[in-house]
Amino acid sequence: MSILRKSALAAVLVPALLATTLPVSAETVAGAMAKAYANNPDLNAARAALRAIDENVTIAKATMRPQINGVAEANATRRIYDKPISSGLFGPEIKRTDTFTSAFGISVSQQIFDGFQTLNNVRSAEANVLANREALRAQEISILLAAVEAYANIARDQAIVGIRKQNLAFLREQLNASRARLEVGEGTQTDVSLSESQLAEAQALLVSAEAQLKTSEAVYFQIVGDVPKNIKQPGPATRGIPPTLDQAVAIGMREHPTILSAERSVDAAGYNVKAAEGTMLPGVSIQGDVFKSVNGSGSTNDNVEGSISARVTVPIYQGGAEYGQIRQAKERLGQQRILVDSARLEIQQTIISAHTQLEAARAAIQANLAEIEAADMALKGVIEERNVGQRTTLDVLIAQQTVLDAQESLVLSRRVEVVASYSLLASIARLTVRGQNLKVAEYRAEEHYQAVKDKWFGLRTVDGR
Repeated sequence: MSILRKSALAAVLVPALLATTLPVSAETVAGAMAKAYANNPDLNAARAALRAIDENVTIAKATMRPQINGVAEANATRRIYDKPISSGLFGPEIKRTDTFTSAFGISVSQQIFDGFQTLNNVRSAEANVLANREALRAQEISILLAAVEAYANIARDQAIVGIRKQNLAFLREQLNASRARLEVGEGTQTDVSLSESQLAEAQALLVSAEAQLKTSEAVYFQIVGDVPKNIKQPGPATRGIPPTLDQAVAIGMREHPTILSAERSVDAAGYNVKAAEGTMLPGVSIQGDVFKSVNGSGSTNDNVEGSISARVTVPIYQGGAEYGQIRQAKERLGQQRILVDSARLEIQQTIISAHTQLEAARAAIQANLAEIEAADMALKGVIEERNVGQRTTLDVLIAQQTVLDAQESLVLSRRVEVVASYSLLASIARLTVRGQNLKVAEYRAEEHYQAVKDKWFGLRTVDGR
């Protein structure tokens, strides 16, 4: 076999050989997702935001809890009489008295009934917690999919760099062969110039591919939180993939957190309407005060006073604000109901798009493999024909470019297949720690909620801050 034929064959086989000789410790897609789940700063920030939302339940409950205040008062008084009391050696004597009193005590107030406002505000806060918990789950799925895309992009770029390096080696052989034929009078300077031009273009393409690889590695580090190590070509997802499109749509409509979050938001908006309507109902509260008064003038009239009072408030008219707030709450409830329909349509479109891309990628891969096989055979034939004078160097370069394009198309199709398969999992809410059996501790948002929902006192957060 001639050197030229060996170079052409190497351009096809070497990338595949490289993929099979990676170290055993190569990073996997599952490993990248696990690291992203634990390290991604956007995801950790979303978890902190959810923990802050958990506190809204405690805040809402506070309205029906006792309000206790310590009170201290001090009062200094000077009294000057209008008329002088008597006339002395130095003129009329002015009468004045100074008194100082103080009091301290405790005031306790308790709301007994507020038109069910607190009850509905608490329920709204609880529904909002559940809605944001589903939103967090949707963001977790999005981050895991982003990790897959970053991983697949590096694998794609590495393969393209390998292909272009082999193409560069092939073109160098072509240039050397063109120069050798020129020296023995079998070629022309045009053949040499064509080879040099193609080689220069291949060098530029290789630099571009290497730059794209570095960019993909930077994105990987941003999402995963670790440098990529020994990335290998991933395979498409298989765990949890539904057999048919109809089943995928049914699962997505039933389980996707974006839809569930929108439905929880409808519940919260409904309770907000009831809370706003509660402002039209009477309110009942009681208040108790205990004070000790101290007379600073030396009198023994110090005393302890206690009082308790009940108040019933019947709203009649507050300027119309209460009516506007009720109408506003109802409009927001209608908005949330529309957003549920929007979420369903969006998820359905995402599922269909991912499924279509997956099927198209699989068909494209088969076509690319056939194209590579045919293009390689054509390249070998053109080289043999050129060697006997029936073809030109230009024909060889065109045939080699066809092989190069087919190889890169196969790499791109494999990347699309991988991303589309995981996108399909994401669109049906199966791209999760539990769904993919990732080796990472699952974040349990309900644990923080249970720890704070009935908390009465304390400044420190659950983690001790």
